[in-house]
Amino acid sequence: MTTYIPSMTLPAFIFEQPAASILLPVAAGTLVGFGTQPKKTQKTYMEIRQPPLRPPPQVFGPVWTALYGLMGYAAHRAWTTGITSFDINKTNLAKQGATLYTIQLGLNLIWMPLFFYFGRPIEATIDIVALTGITGYLTYIWGQVDETAGWCLVPYLGWLGFATYLCAGAGYLNNWDFSKKQKAKSDKPGETTFVNEKP
Repeated sequence: MTTYIPSMTLPAFIFEQPAASILLPVAAGTLVGFGTQPKKTQKTYMEIRQPPLRPPPQVFGPVWTALYGLMGYAAHRAWTTGITSFDINKTNLAKQGATLYTIQLGLNLIWMPLFFYFGRPIEATIDIVALTGITGYLTYIWGQVDETAGWCLVPYLGWLGFATYLCAGAGYLNNWDFSKKQKAKSDKPGETTFVNEKP
């Protein structure tokens, strides 16, 4: 069971204001995305060996923007419903969830630099497994406070499960080392082999 830790929780005014609650994760995710140099990130994504079902890189921006927006809306709903409730249990769950939410947002934002900028697939996989577990628990906690808030986190949780598969799969297929990137090289039309490319 988690507890509410004010020093590890975003300020209440962010949760209280719907615009701030929604825009914070969207803006933070966008800043991290641009901070890790999108062209370099896309290049790395295309060069490393990937597991089956990997989406094209153009999918990630719109998907994450929508998920960040839903996440922020869930935070606003759960907080305002819980804090204004006469049920002390809901109030406590809303506050506990706010601490979990802040922790998961931090884990979310450090994943991209770990994976793409620093090329640390082991650490990135540990991060996303922890992130998925915390988000699953947060979905359960906030679902007890406000059913809509819980359902708003379900797509995010599903995407994290898929992202965990992609992250661990890429790590495994590249021997947990991105220093020797795998680049697809086609010798014949329709046939792809992989060769090591040193940075």
